[in-house]
Amino acid sequence: MKLLIDFFPIILFFAAFKLYGIYAATGIAIAATIVQIGYLRWRHGRIEPMQWLSLGVIVLFGGATLIAHNDTFIKWKPTVLYWVMGAVLMGGQLLFRKNLLKSVMGAQMQLPEHAWRVANWSWVGFFAVMGALNLWVAYTYDTDTWVNFKLFGGMGLMVVFVIAQALYLSRFMNTDEAKPE
Repeated sequence: MKLLIDFFPIILFFAAFKLYGIYAATGIAIAATIVQIGYLRWRHGRIEPMQWLSLGVIVLFGGATLIAHNDTFIKWKPTVLYWVMGAVLMGGQLLFRKNLLKSVMGAQMQLPEHAWRVANWSWVGFFAVMGALNLWVAYTYDTDTWVNFKLFGGMGLMVVFVIAQALYLSRFMNTDEAKPE
């Protein structure tokens, strides 16, 4: 269910684009993201910072797309999100000497510091590449190809990256359940 809620605006954007075009899809994505945030607030009582960021970026870039009647703005939205997420992870590591990935996921898995550092920098690199790849597709191909890439290519690459990282991190996870000493 959580996965459906997370991808709700993207799926609606894709369907609306195929049926009505980029401007209707953009308006629907803005509305769907607002509904998503409202639902999450009602259901869980709080919204994660990245969800607020996503809402702000879709309203800003989607709004600019609709006002200027120029799809370039909405095409920049994924890149901005990727690069902001990467910059946050990098800034946490470099400026504050804090691995934000470990802060978020440390309760779910125990890893040595080296593995957390590699995972953090891997995500920084992944977000940087995904942002650049999004722009390359947006400026090299037509809007239909970009929308298909945004849904299928972006999600597919994310799944591949997560699997690759899980395989790497599994080398460091302790498979012995808490044994008495």
